[in-house]
Amino acid sequence: MGRKLFGDISPLTYAIAVKRQVLQRTLNDFLKRTRLSTTRDTHDLPVVVYRHNSLIRRKLGDVNLALQENKAVSLGLAAPHIDGILIRPGETFSFWKMVGPCTVAKGYRTGLTINNNGPASGVGGGLCQFTNLLHWMVLHSPMEIVEHHHHGEIDLFPDFNRQIPFGTGTSVVYNYLDYRVHNPTENTFQFRIAVTDDHLRGELRAVEALGVKYHVKERESYFQEVGNEVYRRNTVYRSVRDKRTGNETANELVVRNNAKVLYDRALINAPIRKDQGTFPAVD
Repeated sequence: MGRKLFGDISPLTYAIAVKRQVLQRTLNDFLKRTRLSTTRDTHDLPVVVYRHNSLIRRKLGDVNLALQENKAVSLGLAAPHIDGILIRPGETFSFWKMVGPCTVAKGYRTGLTINNNGPASGVGGGLCQFTNLLHWMVLHSPMEIVEHHHHGEIDLFPDFNRQIPFGTGTSVVYNYLDYRVHNPTENTFQFRIAVTDDHLRGELRAVEALGVKYHVKERESYFQEVGNEVYRRNTVYRSVRDKRTGNETANELVVRNNAKVLYDRALINAPIRKDQGTFPAVD
């Protein structure tokens, strides 16, 4: 057995390790003088770049439904902190800078989290759905994703009403696993967020219309049996087309996933390839 990490020794050492990471993030931002977005405008910027609605309650295997109800509450608490935020030229948007720590005192509830490559629970769990929404909208814009963590090594739950390609999600933990986006353009962007009974609704807006359009598509999606395990593989690409000419100006790899399926293979609603062999390195 390998030597335990300091944070794995006990709950106390884990709390100390987390606190250290939080302080390190704060120090790094101070030393780098990162220009973080802090200005909010309650009026819509004139141009809709992209909009998306994310279903709040989805069937996730045998996960306790109370965790999803709690997630809905937590999303409602976080949304006002993001709604209306402007990402001006040269600025960087930080999810945790805007939302802050999620605590019971603020009303956040226990929701689903991922820990040690498996489902777990914690206060504020489920907020990754928020950054999933932001990430999907940003992929349809010229903004640069400068920090993004995702759990593409595991496939935790069978598909149910999936709207976006597998593996384009995010993982966030206050505040050392953040979701950050930099605006390198001369345009100003804005997130508008609302929570309804059923959906987390998002719009990415801008001052000026874009000259290009973005399409994010999944390719080469399949399940493959390797030994006694099943893996889910796919690649996701982003195409950029000039609105005036219709010509493709770029075709970029977003992510390549090789995820171990952790649920019963009987729940896979797709053929499973039987071919063996190793996988290419995951980007």
